[in-house]
Amino acid sequence: MSATKKTPGKRQVKEQQRAEKIEQILDAAEFLFSKHGLYGVTLKDVAKRVGAHHTLLNYYFNDKKTLFDAVFARRAVVTSERRMKMLDEYDKATNGKPTVEGALRAFLDTDLDLYIEGGEGWRNYAALGAQVANTPEWGAETMDRHFDPVVLRLIGLLKKALPDCPDEDIFWGYHFVTGALMLTLARTGRIDKLSGGKCRSEDFAAVKKRMAAFMAGGFLTICKQAEDDVTA
Repeated sequence: MSATKKTPGKRQVKEQQRAEKIEQILDAAEFLFSKHGLYGVTLKDVAKRVGAHHTLLNYYFNDKKTLFDAVFARRAVVTSERRMKMLDEYDKATNGKPTVEGALRAFLDTDLDLYIEGGEGWRNYAALGAQVANTPEWGAETMDRHFDPVVLRLIGLLKKALPDCPDEDIFWGYHFVTGALMLTLARTGRIDKLSGGKCRSEDFAAVKKRMAAFMAGGFLTICKQAEDDVTA
């Protein structure tokens, strides 16, 4: 008896079409938000880029902020889970004895790989993330909600690597790391001009090659200064 191939039912087809349409909307909104920010984009702008009437967006999303949150959350969960997995695996591989650079590479390189390999969508998200991180009014709450667990996992590894370093120096070190990362993700083009073209904002591979090692040196230096201050 030959097996009969089941065809998708109407409900399944509609659900698939709905999911595809939502992805199109999220992609279009992500592009626009990454260029103009939350307040520089309207639902009509997104609808125009999708090629649909703006009432379609109201059907799927209550308002612009709901759409913005959906755009941000879509990739935030991916990068958070990937980095958490890599940090856990690195901790296990080193038997709970991480190095500063190793912990930073698990955190930074894993994220940078998404922007190197992920195409335009991930690069748009990178620019959007940089905007959110530098928006005092509500950006900090958004970053806290999506990224605090993975950041605190990194902090925990850095404390293991630097057991005698004061907590405040480790937190300041992370502050400097995330500042450099957000400037990188923003791709402002400033380094292109300053370097006369020797460095390019788009070159995430060059950043990946250097950032973790550079930042590790900074952690070791400020923690050594703290030790010297205690023994002086």
